[in-house]
Amino acid sequence: MITEEKKKVLEHFAEGRKLYKLMKFEEARDAFAKALKVDAEDGPSKVYYARCKHYVENPPPEDWDGVFVMKTK
Repeated sequence: MITEEKKKVLEHFAEGRKLYKLMKFEEARDAFAKALKVDAEDGPSKVYYARCKHYVENPPPEDWDGVFVMKTK
């Protein structure tokens, strides 16, 4: 059974992913931050939060296909 807490995390994560795909990185980052307020250890939200932070500071090209390319190890 899924807990109410996990449902909230999933709702915020889904909203963040939708915004991420639309290249609305600041709004997506905020959605992932909300998920992390509910569960600070949610791995997927941590990853996407960091990616959004990166893209806010370093926007991808206009023809971005949604793939995150790591530049460092």
